[in-house]
Amino acid sequence: MSPQANTALETFANPAPERDYTVRMIIPEFTCLCPRTGQPDFATLELEYVADRLCVELKSLKLYIWSFRDRGAFHEAVTNEIVALLVHTLAPRFLRLTARFNVRGGIATTVVAEHRDPAWVAPAPVTLP
Repeated sequence: MSPQANTALETFANPAPERDYTVRMIIPEFTCLCPRTGQPDFATLELEYVADRLCVELKSLKLYIWSFRDRGAFHEAVTNEIVALLVHTLAPRFLRLTARFNVRGGIATTVVAEHRDPAWVAPAPVTLP
């Protein structure tokens, strides 16, 4: 199976929509191409979200992420593009994507993009003794 830019994200019903819980995923093998040089850029993506009605299906997410490996994209653009599609598809209560790009030319880049549903209020953190 080869990657395709039009890979659709699949979803499934949130099994506990009455509860705020965080889904965290680490995607250590993200690649895209530098739009200036065509050389590969490598990153680790850290995805966190609080689902509302839908969760993302992992295989479809893997194929979508794989679709970037032959595309030229600036770090900022690709991070925000992924967030935009996830928000459009899932309509989560909260979503954060941290993209940690490996060093290129002596510079390591980290891009963090977030979405917060305006009606959602994050629960207060719990501090345990």
